[in-house]
Amino acid sequence: MDGDFRHEFVRERGALKQHPALVLNADYRPLSYYPLSLWPWQEAVKAVWLDRVDIVAEYDTVVASPSTRIRIPSVVVLKDYVKPRKRVAFTRFNLFLRDEFSCQYCGSRGDLTFDHVVPRAAGGITSWENVVAACSPCNLKKGSKSLRRAGMSLRKVPRRPTAGELNNVGRKFPPNMLHDSWMDYLYWDAELEA
Repeated sequence: MDGDFRHEFVRERGALKQHPALVLNADYRPLSYYPLSLWPWQEAVKAVWLDRVDIVAEYDTVVASPSTRIRIPSVVVLKDYVKPRKRVAFTRFNLFLRDEFSCQYCGSRGDLTFDHVVPRAAGGITSWENVVAACSPCNLKKGSKSLRRAGMSLRKVPRRPTAGELNNVGRKFPPNMLHDSWMDYLYWDAELEA
């Protein structure tokens, strides 16, 4: 998978080199896949100290205070289950994720913006059902015309995604760095090949 388009959406890329902890819900699934639920090592250590998480895997690196030494957690699991949200917020990021970071007219992955299928000038509203990811050339070509008048068609009909659907789409876009200790907890519910 081409990772060039992803760099804008990965939070704190430098922090990935500083011992982040994969955060699992109480059912041992990541809180989210994209962006992957990661905490800086400081937050993970704090959560361990406050007895909010259990350590599942650790890095070789140790941090110390005057009275305590602890290996930095690489995977933590919440002690209390966090119920996933059912309603998905209508944001630019979630829209791009729903559309798999590709133009819904030509399929390209570069220079994305968004487009109103029914133009606002023609009464179109800003909603999940009327806004799609579009590359700049397609957006300019369509302008404020209807699909028919512009001679364009959509790759798929836009609709409001569920949280589960976005999570499943997010699995297709792993972050630039995956620590070996995380692999047993990512994609464990994916179908195995025979």
